[in-house]
Amino acid sequence: MPLSADKPAADGQTLAILAEALYLANLLVAPGIAFGVLWWLWRKNKDSAAPLARQHLKQTTFVSLYGGILIVALTAIFLAIGGLHWEWTWVVVILYFTCFHSTLVMFGMFGLAKAMAGQVWRFPLIGPSLK
Repeated sequence: MPLSADKPAADGQTLAILAEALYLANLLVAPGIAFGVLWWLWRKNKDSAAPLARQHLKQTTFVSLYGGILIVALTAIFLAIGGLHWEWTWVVVILYFTCFHSTLVMFGMFGLAKAMAGQVWRFPLIGPSLK
């Protein structure tokens, strides 16, 4: 997938773009399925991919995993504390889910832009450290 006739793709850029696109697909279009493909790509390429691709694969895989755990665990905690029948429980759960999910999507779009530019990207707070 050449970017243009003037500028060749950076080493590993196509795989980095694919990783970021799968991350967004996991959040927006096909949760679970896209994560499975992303996990498979990371396991297959974690040692052999170019540094740019390896970094984007690692970031998207682990943020998908940690983000999913945070969404499910904190939602369960809110439901356990407030109960299913208290209306404020649902206000908090929906507000939390919407804000957290939207933040993950926004950072995923930024990561995709960075991958398309051939640059590294670290997700704030829950992203693994860069080497």
